[in-house]
Amino acid sequence: MANQNNLLMITGNDDTLLNHNTNTPTIPDVKRADFPEDFVFGAATSAYQVEGAWNVAGKGLSNWDVFTQCDPGKIADGSNGCTAINQYNFFKDDVALLKKLGLQSYRFSIAWTRILPGGRLSSGLCKAGIKYYNDLIDALLVEGIEPCVTLFPWDVPECLELEYQGFLSRRIVQDFCEFVEVCFWEFGDRVKRWITLNEPWSFTLQGFTLGLFPPSRGATALHLGNALKNFPLHRTKPGPRPISTAGNPGTEPYIVAHNLILAHAHAVDIYRKRYQTIQGGQIGMTNVSTWCEPLTDTEVDKEAASRAIDFMLGWFVAPIVTGDYPESMRENVGERLPEFTEEEEKLVKESYDFLGINYYTAHYTSNLPLQPGQPHNYQTDQRIKFSTERNGMPIGPPAGSEWLLIVPWGIYKLVTYVKNTYGDPIIYITENGVCEKNDKTLNVQKSLYDVTRIRYHNDHLLYLKKAMDKGVRVKGYYIWSLFDNYEWSEGYTVRFGIFFIDFVNGSLTRFPKRSAIWWMNFLAQKPVIPLKKQAKATDQNGQGSVKRLRSS
Repeated sequence: MANQNNLLMITGNDDTLLNHNTNTPTIPDVKRADFPEDFVFGAATSAYQVEGAWNVAGKGLSNWDVFTQCDPGKIADGSNGCTAINQYNFFKDDVALLKKLGLQSYRFSIAWTRILPGGRLSSGLCKAGIKYYNDLIDALLVEGIEPCVTLFPWDVPECLELEYQGFLSRRIVQDFCEFVEVCFWEFGDRVKRWITLNEPWSFTLQGFTLGLFPPSRGATALHLGNALKNFPLHRTKPGPRPISTAGNPGTEPYIVAHNLILAHAHAVDIYRKRYQTIQGGQIGMTNVSTWCEPLTDTEVDKEAASRAIDFMLGWFVAPIVTGDYPESMRENVGERLPEFTEEEEKLVKESYDFLGINYYTAHYTSNLPLQPGQPHNYQTDQRIKFSTERNGMPIGPPAGSEWLLIVPWGIYKLVTYVKNTYGDPIIYITENGVCEKNDKTLNVQKSLYDVTRIRYHNDHLLYLKKAMDKGVRVKGYYIWSLFDNYEWSEGYTVRFGIFFIDFVNGSLTRFPKRSAIWWMNFLAQKPVIPLKKQAKATDQNGQGSVKRLRSS
């Protein structure tokens, strides 16, 4: 853990919440009354992770439909999202659970190929897909729940991948614009918050550098092994084509990112010119970032920490705020980093009404000079070494995924950095959450006792409130996730939900974890069990009945 002198890179260290030198500081319990009345509390999911129904009612194939069935070895348990948690058929029950919890907003995504099965308007609209999302939106509004819609959470129409390699081609911009305009036209009278892209950094890094996401390009593509687990609903089937691992990680990530930013900017331009005045909504982009803390007090490590954020968050945020990439990227990447034309710069600059931030964890960062003979690619261009320990002390306790250490103070530093660096934007925390491993040796009763998750949300909310008290304009917070779901390359091996999903016996029953009850009481401003007593209240033997939050 950082010592007190080094804990804050961007502000003073007089804050009592930040003056801690252990991994488990004493932090008070948060209350709903600590936040403004108009502060939005919601929960988030995405289509491929929850909907299922991958080949029904005219839906077309997405890259993830093909990838998970053709190359299951890239998924930790060899699974796929063909069924996921079957929200396509259970959405009315799920909306009722949102209402029961008292959440004000539901962030979900619209599957491109459920609306345009052939990827573009000329290939035809899917009326069943439009009806599904109309029904979902209307069901939310009936219960007083605001829909927040993500337009691209990584599911590219497979036909566009085959035709011109998806986001590697500038042609994707036109097809994406056709898709989003259909969404604005069909749903914009009721959707007042749009997110064009979700975590474009993750899509770019995992798909075009590491090869772990479709289209699985990059020199360092890894195979995790096809360790199929006991999930009968999610076993893979033979796919229509093999996945190529060709690619140039020195250029392709930057090309893909450039096309993503242009697609975003054109979508915002369409919304602002044709729909925003009439429909009265807002539009932005969601980006993920860890907080990067300098490993030492040296200037080179401080510069490395700033550079690390530039290469993750700034890669996508700087263009839509300033019209160009961060200077550190221009310096390190050189001519491999695409240029915006004068017209594109005008289009891209200030192409947002709010910034969505997904925060999960933090790392220490130190300078790592480029070594002679090293290839130039996204990873070496950063010239950074990431670590999770300083002087033998971890930056935070572990969670269910190796990449996720619990570092609540990082959210304070991150949103404060965004305020100070990017002109004091309106911010929504569009994802924040923690996972536990999917331990099938536990019965359902034991699986519901997720005190770590309660502590995680409590502590992050307190640090977020502290940032708001210092002027950061955070307007909302979305839990990741409402349900245990399909977690991309981790499959069903980890659980992020505040609702437990029974995958093993095929029922997909939703059981509220202790965190769901905590959220319900928090939002209703009812007394909750103090966190220091939660562990004592846990039924260690898993005895007693399993209670469900009834949907009606």
